Amino acid sequence: MTGSMSGRTILLAGGTSMAGRAAAQTLLDAGAHVVVAGHDPEKTDVLAGSLAGMVAEVCDLTNEAGVAALAERVHDRLGPVDGILHLVGGWRGGGGLAGQTDDDFRFLESSLTALRLVSREFDADVRASTAGREAIVSSTAVARPLAGGANYAAVKAASEAWMRAVAQGFAKAARDAGEPLRAASVIFRVKALAGLEETLADTYLGLFSQDAAAVNDTVIDLST
Repeated sequence: MTGSMSGRTILLAGGTSMAGRAAAQTLLDAGAHVVVAGHDPEKTDVLAGSLAGMVAEVCDLTNEAGVAALAERVHDRLGPVDGILHLVGGWRGGGGLAGQTDDDFRFLESSLTALRLVSREFDADVRASTAGREAIVSSTAVARPLAGGANYAAVKAASEAWMRAVAQGFAKAARDAGEPLRAASVIFRVKALAGLEETLADTYLGLFSQDAAAVNDTVIDLST
C-alpha cells in the first residue's frame, strides 16, 4: 500500500477531455505531479492555464518516436512516472454491421495504438514505482456488444486484453524478482463516461491506497 501522493508523477494520456480535467484536479489536490499529454496544443494550453501546477505536453500518442520523446521530456523534468490513466478515446458507430466502416474502425483503433505505445514506453517506470497504477477506461459494450457498435466493442475488447497482459507482466516481474507486487493494471468500464468524470478521478486515486495484489488485473464497473 501507499500513503501520500506527494512526489508521485501521474501521466494522463489524452487527458484534455472533461474526464482528464477532473482527474488532473483530483490528483493535483492530492499532491501529485500531473502531466497531461494530448495532440491538440490549444486544448493542452487551455487546460494548463486553468490548472496550476499541471504540466502540459503536446504529443501524438499514436506515433512511436513521439511517445519516446515524450518519455524523455517527462523523465528530464519530473523523473519516472508512477501511474498512467489512459483517456484516448471516442465513439463512432451505428447502422448495424453494414454501417461499420473501415474509416470508423481506424479512428477507433487509434486509442489502442496509443495504449500500446504509451504502456510499453513507461512500463519500466510503473513496475519500478513503489505504487505503480495503470488504468484504462473501457466500456460495458465489451460484455454485451451490439451490431451497431461492433467496431467500438472490438477495439475496447482488444484494449482490455492488452491491459490484462500488462497486469500479467507486472505480476511476473515481481515474482521473478522475489519481490511483493507493487504495480497494478486496472480496467474501468462505463456505459457512458459523461457524468462519471469525478467518479473516475476518485476511483483512480483510490487505487493508490489499495494493495496492488488486490487490484491488479481487475475490472471495475463505474456505472453501477
